[in-house]
Amino acid sequence: METARGTRLPREQRREQVMSVARQVFVERGYHSAGMDEIAEAAGVSKPVLYQHFPSKLELYLALLDGGIAELLSSSDTALRSTTDNKERVQATMRAYFSFVADRNSAYRLVFESDVMNESAVRERVDRAHEAIAAKIADVISADTGLRLEQAMLLGSGLQGLAQVAATRWLYSPEPRMPIDEAADLVSALAWRGIRSFPLSHPPE
Repeated sequence: METARGTRLPREQRREQVMSVARQVFVERGYHSAGMDEIAEAAGVSKPVLYQHFPSKLELYLALLDGGIAELLSSSDTALRSTTDNKERVQATMRAYFSFVADRNSAYRLVFESDVMNESAVRERVDRAHEAIAAKIADVISADTGLRLEQAMLLGSGLQGLAQVAATRWLYSPEPRMPIDEAADLVSALAWRGIRSFPLSHPPE
């Protein structure tokens, strides 16, 4: 959304505008190459206004990172809760992951391809995102199979890693890439062939 410099907007609307522009700048240029001057200019605000919302570049980046992680966790949770059929559940989760990666407006690169991973606050957030997604998957596995939580977490982490690595590989494949649903369903078939071998603790009647 573009507005002329000096146009007065409600504080929250201005904040969202700045974050939207900053996300594009960070994704295109990386954290270290992006400057607050550049972000302020692109957002149509003065630097003092920008610093009123975000006292530092790192705080702006962390706000975007938090939003991206929340977006990914929400889509993963929606996919896992979309059905009680486990094969369809695996497929829905993979499709959600691939969609997040493919969306140019998502914060995928901020979450998983950050050039500032040596910053502890960034690293901790990304690690928590990995752990949270694995835990969501593990909860379903544990409930359905009766496996101990530590066993389910190991499997959940494996499936989360499979989704991340495969989706990244697909994203950077030479054009023309295979259709996104075909790619997601191929990976979900691999995941399902492994996870279905664990017996259900409460098989459907």
